[in-house]
Amino acid sequence: MIIQLKPGTEPKKIEEMARDLDAFILNAGGQNILVTPSKIKKLEPKHHVWTDKFFVFDDDIQLASRKYNPQTREIRVGDFAVGGSTNNTLVITGPCSVESEEQITRSAELCISLGIRVLRAGAFKPRTSPYTFQGLGTEGLKLLDKIRSRYGLKIITEVRDSTHLEEVIEYADIIQIGAKAMYDHGILKGCARSGKPVLLKRGFGTTLQEHVQAAEFILSGGNEQVILCERGIRTFETKTRFTLDLCGAAYLKHYTNLPVVLDPSHAIGYAYGVPDLTRACMAMGVDGLLVETHPDPASAKSDASQQLNHEEFTRLYESLKPIAKAIGRNIT
Repeated sequence: MIIQLKPGTEPKKIEEMARDLDAFILNAGGQNILVTPSKIKKLEPKHHVWTDKFFVFDDDIQLASRKYNPQTREIRVGDFAVGGSTNNTLVITGPCSVESEEQITRSAELCISLGIRVLRAGAFKPRTSPYTFQGLGTEGLKLLDKIRSRYGLKIITEVRDSTHLEEVIEYADIIQIGAKAMYDHGILKGCARSGKPVLLKRGFGTTLQEHVQAAEFILSGGNEQVILCERGIRTFETKTRFTLDLCGAAYLKHYTNLPVVLDPSHAIGYAYGVPDLTRACMAMGVDGLLVETHPDPASAKSDASQQLNHEEFTRLYESLKPIAKAIGRNIT
């Protein structure tokens, strides 16, 4: 249950109600609210005097529910916004990993040449095998910071675990929580305290309910700037890396108030299919697209098979424009 309290309700009374209802206390848009477990379905008469409005839910998708807030949340990233009423589809690109200054400089120059504002690259890599490239770590974050200063781009980079969370928060404009870290409560709660935009990827064995409830940890911790990312789930299919769940994306768009980003690169895992998948994602009118690119994919130290080279990405980017126009959206 979400309870919107009447203006002027005394802090002492708010704390008393929170204890009684086992609730989180939040300030949303200047209004104090309480968020209880969804198992609470009735509000006792003694609390009505302090209550402006309340919402009852079937499950613990509450703050992210359109039943509570019917409008898509607007996430501010510097001087532009994602979600809300902007009709913007944010295109994010860059390599899987920061590998060198030369590589990330060329990636930044691609963004600048196309008018793309957000550069992605991982400094801490949660790899499946311990014998593969694990990222440059703090050195990679410093390279991203250098590139940001030089080109004025915004940076999205991934936090692998809570040991370097504060470093990522310091350097990133958007914090990415990857599929393998989605259940890490230390990361979720740390991102809640940060107040920075967070892109939360869906785990490849995660239900939609679990994905959105992970977002609720960040929202209930006081950070309203959460973006959901669908990046493919594990199915019985073996010819592609994962299966991009566009049905799930449709559910998130319809039932949640959080912006939705799609990541076709990680879904299929092979560059040949990324352009077609990306165009299909664009046609869904999502709030963002995350596409991996590399100056020389064959030499990439991680996820080489799925990254487009710069010429391939440029052709893809140009092909998205008529699709965006047809559905009344702006590419930003």
